[in-house]
Amino acid sequence: MRSRINHPFDSLRQQFDKQPALIWVLSAVWLAVVCGLAFLWHLGNIGLVDETEPLFAEAARQMTVTGDWVTPYFNGNTRFDKPPLIYWLMAIAYQLIGVNEWAVRLPSALSAIALTVFCFLTLRYFGFSRPKAAESLDKTQVVETTGGGERLLWLAAWIGSAAAALNLQTLLWARTGVSDMLLSGCLGASLLAFFWGYVQPPGTKAKTRWYLAFYVLVALAVLTKGPVGFVLPGFIVGAFALYLGNWRELWQEMKPLQGTLIVLVLAVPWYILVTLANGEAFIDSFFGYHNLERFTRAVNNHKAPWFFYFIVVLLGFTPWSIHLPVAIARLQFWKRDRWQQQPRTAQLGLFALIWFAVIFAFFTIAKTKLPSYTLPLLPAAAILMGLFWSDQMARQRSGRGVLISSILQIGFLGLLAGVIAYSINWMDGDPAMLDFPDLVQQSGLLVWGSAILASGAVIAALLLIWRQGYWLWLVNLLTISALIVGILLPFMFLVDAQRQLPLRQLAQTITQEQRPKEEVIMVGFPKPSLVFYTEQPIRYVVHPEQLKPGLHHPSHAKRSFLILGLPRKIDVLDLKPNQYQVLQKSGAFELIRVELPLRE
Repeated sequence: MRSRINHPFDSLRQQFDKQPALIWVLSAVWLAVVCGLAFLWHLGNIGLVDETEPLFAEAARQMTVTGDWVTPYFNGNTRFDKPPLIYWLMAIAYQLIGVNEWAVRLPSALSAIALTVFCFLTLRYFGFSRPKAAESLDKTQVVETTGGGERLLWLAAWIGSAAAALNLQTLLWARTGVSDMLLSGCLGASLLAFFWGYVQPPGTKAKTRWYLAFYVLVALAVLTKGPVGFVLPGFIVGAFALYLGNWRELWQEMKPLQGTLIVLVLAVPWYILVTLANGEAFIDSFFGYHNLERFTRAVNNHKAPWFFYFIVVLLGFTPWSIHLPVAIARLQFWKRDRWQQQPRTAQLGLFALIWFAVIFAFFTIAKTKLPSYTLPLLPAAAILMGLFWSDQMARQRSGRGVLISSILQIGFLGLLAGVIAYSINWMDGDPAMLDFPDLVQQSGLLVWGSAILASGAVIAALLLIWRQGYWLWLVNLLTISALIVGILLPFMFLVDAQRQLPLRQLAQTITQEQRPKEEVIMVGFPKPSLVFYTEQPIRYVVHPEQLKPGLHHPSHAKRSFLILGLPRKIDVLDLKPNQYQVLQKSGAFELIRVELPLRE
């Protein structure tokens, strides 16, 4: 019986056979469109988002100003939250294209693009949808199948790369100038490099080079996020080797002692230099607070129940996530003997599953929980999706598990459509965006978003009725693409106009109106973007009452302040109309000048 995968490709198969380069050209176009839409379109057209992104952006800018590329600073204080690689890359981008939002976010976007392309290439060569398809292959050779098998490899690569790029969590972090996407890129690339080395013939230079790339990328991960950049790849590769029972063989191949030395040589010098420059302050802050304490207790009140990451993956990997359970189950990971008999080239699915499970378990055990912590497992989930859907395209009939997950997908899309339609009722509460709910309702974005998701659910239902469920991956692709173009980016522009644009406008006024040595103070909730856009230190006073004694009982000669904040916060200062001058009102914020001593 002919495989169904022949049908979608019959019209192009002969052309591809005659001109094999054509499919590479189409794949390059595919990757350019997917990555351009997901990561580059309007990347720098939205201002930096408080509260975290400006911290990274300004610390990188300070490196270019001070010439100190060892100790990160923000607003005059050391910032030991993260190692320096993200700051270095941003600073280099500033030198190349200027100090702007594009430069801040370019390292994240390029990391996402590189990881997406690497996933594509890995699936193209090793994305066998069913291990038995490779049973006849030599266990030590990198191979390309022909005929229907080769077309399945291409299909797995196209779908997997789309899933890697076009999911909500990757979209958001790849467009944000923080270290999370860079860590995901370094970790993901290191693990894929390991797998490429793992499948090479023994004793070849290619195997050595790929394992070397693995260690170099691990070192970059350590320079991005700290010890977790070494611990997670070690756990994943170790679990993979223990499961297959070939850890002795793998130990000899990888030469981990030499590899660890490579990681130390590349990563440790900065840690030594920053410790010499800052002593215990760095050790206590970085290793004590930002690593050990984050794992052993919930810091900054970032605590959540044990099932937190089930919800994060479900929503963050939307719309692909519903099929993850059946994609995992189809691997039959409990049949260890079967996997041990497979050639290495056919073990990508198992490796992706262990990659996914180790990261999921590691951060589930950790006490501090943040949605971004699951970002490094999403490339593995995308690989599982590429394998799963290419397998469905090759089957004559879908199994019960696939049918159930497809029905759940229809219900999930319908549920999300309802949630988006109702979400206007949950948008109150941000004092900086009091008019935002009304503006969202007037824009019609929620109606469009609900309509897109509802249409996806209807199309998916029709495909099931017509017994064409193997095309549901295309519904996912079109649904998320429509949401990006029609909803997500317009929504981000609307948020920026309400929440961040007023601060940028006030920052411009500050740079124009500020007198020599005139201090700038922000009262209420601190907005770090003000430091970046004014390019100067800002004194943040969370509780305005703390500022009152200095204003009403000055102890030195006349001086003036620029004070910015929400009007209700400024009112706490008990200033009379003749004691201050309003320089500008923008959005929910107000900028005033106060001169001391106060005039009665």
